[in-house]
Amino acid sequence: MKAQELRAMTREELSVQIEEFYQELFNLRFQAATRQLADTSRLGQVRRDISRAKTILHELDQRVEE
Repeated sequence: MKAQELRAMTREELSVQIEEFYQELFNLRFQAATRQLADTSRLGQVRRDISRAKTILHELDQRVEE
């Protein structure tokens, strides 16, 4: 997911999206462990999406504190 799409979300939507990313990451790890994962690069993509979403959420929190 692109940063621009994440920036358009509210805090609540971002939190829900992060949870969905974690669920997807869990499923991908499970598939990788059982040798059913076809696209292994997706693991890295999801980890980066989680990081990107958390960064944007942190930026939003920093704005509130100022």
